[in-house]
Amino acid sequence: MAGPRRAAVLGSPVAHSLSPVLHGAAYTALGLSGWTYERRECTAEELPGLVGALDEAWVGLSVTMPGKKAALAFATSASARARRLGVANTLVRSDAGWTADCTDVDGVVGALRGAGIVEHAGRHDVVVLGAGATASAAVGALADLGTTDVQLVVRDPARAAETTAVVDAYGMRGRVRTFDGLDDVDLSHATALVNTTPAGAVDAGAADRLAGGLPGDAVVLDAVYHPWPTPLAAAAGRRGLAVATGLDMLLHQAFGQVEQFTGCSAPRREMHRALVRATGFDVRPP
Repeated sequence: MAGPRRAAVLGSPVAHSLSPVLHGAAYTALGLSGWTYERRECTAEELPGLVGALDEAWVGLSVTMPGKKAALAFATSASARARRLGVANTLVRSDAGWTADCTDVDGVVGALRGAGIVEHAGRHDVVVLGAGATASAAVGALADLGTTDVQLVVRDPARAAETTAVVDAYGMRGRVRTFDGLDDVDLSHATALVNTTPAGAVDAGAADRLAGGLPGDAVVLDAVYHPWPTPLAAAAGRRGLAVATGLDMLLHQAFGQVEQFTGCSAPRREMHRALVRATGFDVRPP
């Protein structure tokens, strides 16, 4: 693609986003002179106007909260998984407009595989904490990994309708539990526990109960990475369980975005090194 090109991450708040670190490292490694990637403060309501006003120099957008539903609604076309999930974190310019995708699925798959998720015959049960856009993407990723049963643990069951609809769309069996009823959550056959709730939502007591009930070869993925360690990560570590973080997810979801924006294979090693330098975290290499 000739000439300077522009891309950005849209969200609110967005100042903390590490996506510019990953995309900037990728464009440099690929020799894409003149390509830029920036942060743009943008609410869900502002997204259609902002994206609609972008000129032809703009090739792609990463979308974080709270705009993932708005991104899908705005798009001219969408991937099958974005339509099934009802959310999109990626917008790519096409001849017809903007195409939506959800590379968050790749982020969860990559993080869980990197942590060594184990699938045994008869064990296809995963526990997901939360019921927002990230939880929906996690369900899609778990379906790709062969999961057949998902237990959703939420504060308010009434707010889990969209995520349970995703479970149904993938033909999986779902159960909804509440944090007040953690004793009813069956963890004994779980291959993984995925936390998509905000920082502080899982306190030390709940973390101990959850980590303590998991099999010894289960994987814990906590989408939170600041502050670290979270109570859940600390409890899992005490049990000797493998733990993946939101940084693992961020890294793996960025690979697909870079490839869709640029048409080039993502320089994974360079992106990984840039994320480690920027955060000081021992992020697992791809």
